[in-house]
Amino acid sequence: MNNADQQYNHFVQNILSNGIWKGNRTGVACLTIAGAMFEHDMSEGFPLLTSRKLPFKSTKVELEFFIQGLTSKKWLQERGCRYWDGWCNPKKVPYGHDEETRRKMREEDDLGPIYGAQWRNFRDPASPDAQGVDQLKSLVETLKKNPSDRRMICSAWNPLALPYAALPSCHYGFQVTVVGDRLNLAWNQRSVDVCCGLPQNIASYGMLLHLLAKEAGLKEGKLIGFLMDTHIYENHLDNVQMQIKQQTYDLPRIETRDFRSIFDWTHEKTELLGYVSSPPVKYVVAV
Repeated sequence: MNNADQQYNHFVQNILSNGIWKGNRTGVACLTIAGAMFEHDMSEGFPLLTSRKLPFKSTKVELEFFIQGLTSKKWLQERGCRYWDGWCNPKKVPYGHDEETRRKMREEDDLGPIYGAQWRNFRDPASPDAQGVDQLKSLVETLKKNPSDRRMICSAWNPLALPYAALPSCHYGFQVTVVGDRLNLAWNQRSVDVCCGLPQNIASYGMLLHLLAKEAGLKEGKLIGFLMDTHIYENHLDNVQMQIKQQTYDLPRIETRDFRSIFDWTHEKTELLGYVSSPPVKYVVAV
């Protein structure tokens, strides 16, 4: 079994064996452990899980959305990404579970200052004239000028922006470090939906590592995830136990053509090669 699927299955087994039931804002209980760590060497292949078929295009589109610092749900939907359909800026439609509120949340386009908006324009949303910080641009500039720097960090956790964001950032920051001729990336995650979110998080940060390595002319190194509240929702238990019994395959690879800069990269430029997987497993996201 490949390294990525092996670690994922270990997370699931650990939660099933040692997890504690815990309530949360969604109203769907979770079996939860206090933390886990994912580590993958990108030379072993691209870490897209093979124990079930995953929608790679949606993950690419979402990463492009983040890199561009966008906040429009319709932009994602027009490109076939539906991850964010159920959320919106809570200043436009206050969060709620009743069906009328859910309908209004689905119809509202503005997601507020989520991930990419913080990467590209970190500021106080209550002060629209305040100058923001383009963290991703600064990180890329440092990577090129001083790759030995240990301060190449990008944060999506902005306490001033939380009241305006569709969802407080689950994966709230990442750091890049260069060791030898290899670029490594580690991300931190406060809340980890093992079934719906984690497979896409792994693939998204793996792709970001790939793009940053191309930007800097470096080899791809280690991808590391520090995962805190790591959980399986009650309504996912049956399907995830089925998933970890499915066959796994060798990891695929990705190839990006016509690359000039991460800032003009579009999802169509990156292709998934040699992906073989077991059939899809359906999970309903808890909003």
